[in-house]
Amino acid sequence: MTGGAGFIGSHVCEAYRDAGWDVTALDDLSSGRRQNVPDGVELIVEDIRSDTAGDLIRKGRFDLLNHHAAQIDVRVSVARPRHDASINVDGLLNLLEACRDAEVGRVLFVSSGGVVYGETDDLPVGETAPKAPVSGYGVSKLTGEYYLFAFRKLFGIEGAALRYSNVYGPRQDPYGEAGVVAVFCSRILAGEPLTVFGDGLQTRDYVYAGDVARANMTLTEAALPEPESIDDVAFNVATEQETTVVDLGRTLGSAAGTEIEMQHAPARPGEVLRSCLRTDKLRGLGWAPATPLEQGLRNTYEHIAKES
Repeated sequence: MTGGAGFIGSHVCEAYRDAGWDVTALDDLSSGRRQNVPDGVELIVEDIRSDTAGDLIRKGRFDLLNHHAAQIDVRVSVARPRHDASINVDGLLNLLEACRDAEVGRVLFVSSGGVVYGETDDLPVGETAPKAPVSGYGVSKLTGEYYLFAFRKLFGIEGAALRYSNVYGPRQDPYGEAGVVAVFCSRILAGEPLTVFGDGLQTRDYVYAGDVARANMTLTEAALPEPESIDDVAFNVATEQETTVVDLGRTLGSAAGTEIEMQHAPARPGEVLRSCLRTDKLRGLGWAPATPLEQGLRNTYEHIAKES
């Protein structure tokens, strides 16, 4: 499990452990934290681009690689695209080559439903929608899906891509688009106003980390088809519900039991105005989101309040 000390990865590690798997977490701790790693999970601190990481897979007798480690900041990918690619493309290839050598049977790869699709009014977006990433991060994630497809065709390694919408929950950091939840929680706890870019009516599809972990378990065990395109083994992980930034802030205020103040800042150029993903494929495998937004936000706020 790469990225196992991160926000989402730690929840997935927990799900594997609770299901009886022996779990090894690989994380360079550039953004992950040791305290996130669940009890009973071995942590190895290493860069996914390193020879050591590749050798770990070659010698570890692993049945599955779940790959969450990534450079996730869209702004960094725009400013430093080669740096983004070195982690998200070269790092993935280092691990895939090791999986080929070790005959690892299946790879789960975290992609992004928020950046690989183009802007569209036809919502929610299904997996076969046109791909039009406009950041290095989106390009690197889509590239990873194509490499996964190629390794299936060339070497027989089964693979599935999980296209996450905006994941939130306990242990969240303020990075990435769903990081707004953690930022808003911190501001509410500090008694500060919430900063909203533009009119605040832009929407996102917020999915709870615990539901995302269950999606990973579903795709760990599911029968996967022989793919004819990357979309055949890509699965949106979302709720199919749009929530505006303004409504998100109000719901968090309700969870905190306090009145909130919002201050508006200029809109961010290039920001996607609406994002919502269709989840028919994953639901067809027996998965469905189980955590209402209000409950998930309350859990997240209480966790951040406890750690503050």
